[in-house]
Amino acid sequence: MSAFIEAASPHTMTTYGRLPIALSHGQGCRVWDVNGKQYLDALGGIAVNTLGHNHPELVPALQDQIGKIIHSCNYYHVPNAEKLAAKLVELSGMSNVFFCCTGLEANEAALKLARKFGHDKGIERPEIVVYEKAFHGRSIATLSATGNTKIQEGFGPLVEGFVRVPVNDIEALKKATEGNPNVVAVFFETIQGEGGVNPMRIEYLKQVRELCTQKDWLLMIDEVQCGMGRTGKWFAHQWAGIVPDVMPLAKGLGSGVPIGAVVAGPKAANIFQPGNHGTTFGGNPLAMRAGVETIRIMEQDGLLENAAKVGAHLKASLEKALAGVAGFQEVRGQGLMLGIELAKPCGALTLRAAEAGLLISVTADTVVRMVPPLIMTEAEADEVVAILVPLIKTFLAEQA
Repeated sequence: MSAFIEAASPHTMTTYGRLPIALSHGQGCRVWDVNGKQYLDALGGIAVNTLGHNHPELVPALQDQIGKIIHSCNYYHVPNAEKLAAKLVELSGMSNVFFCCTGLEANEAALKLARKFGHDKGIERPEIVVYEKAFHGRSIATLSATGNTKIQEGFGPLVEGFVRVPVNDIEALKKATEGNPNVVAVFFETIQGEGGVNPMRIEYLKQVRELCTQKDWLLMIDEVQCGMGRTGKWFAHQWAGIVPDVMPLAKGLGSGVPIGAVVAGPKAANIFQPGNHGTTFGGNPLAMRAGVETIRIMEQDGLLENAAKVGAHLKASLEKALAGVAGFQEVRGQGLMLGIELAKPCGALTLRAAEAGLLISVTADTVVRMVPPLIMTEAEADEVVAILVPLIKTFLAEQA
């Protein structure tokens, strides 16, 4: 008999297929619901809770900031915005930063940057290369850039100006853009998140960087889900030793406080001028303090190294435990961004895992996704395996 509460949000729109759970509080990688049931959090608010829950240094810093000033409009300078921007520039090797509130906003700003870059070059109808299975958000423009017909359905007409290509195929990219003078940018996630945890190969990343430089296109890399230390480097594309021209960030940057950013390199740094773009809440003092403290604690506690080490341990343990199981395909991803591909749609596992005390998600119908807090230990990773693997085995046996 499930101890879950009844679904009880009759006055909120039915935009989410919610589980019958209401979380009350958390500590580290554990959360508790309003009934007192404990869960191991392998989802991290979908790659958001970088430092886990109730972090002993983040919480007092945010309390301190709330007691000073939460919001000031962008008529005025925000000292921590400059501090956070300088840190992101240092970590990325890029030039400057625009702050917003969400990944969608960051991606929308990137699309606007690309279009203005084209217009500034005299291109009347700029086009941007995007990818199959990509996910960049749910506004009309980011939805149009997304490669998922299921979530686009019912929202046409979509925005024009996108050229779509498959991942990891440089010849397909060259062929799709050959002789097209309107192309201004290539836009992709280093590791596709909602699309099923699909990584771009290092060689491919290098090839696209080279092609963009050669063609004078903007290389725009969406690091909203795979960035902020999740793979063991600050940004997942850094494994390829490349630097993009535009990099949207969000999710883990504020460890739970809503924050988005667009980091620009020299080619894109001065495209936006006063009046070209803006946002009411972007760069507010509370979010900026959250970003500054998140990065400080990540550096202090070696969380990039931890993500790489614990992620490799978790991946190897899952591969070993699932080897030879009929219906198991592969474990993909890097660091603490992992997906387990199964042969059958496995959405039912989300609820089954929760009933067993583990929070996960299923994405792209057949992929179990784990993006836990970067503080997860190897012992906690072993718990994930101990709970999840029997559930997967049982599920696949039922589907056989």
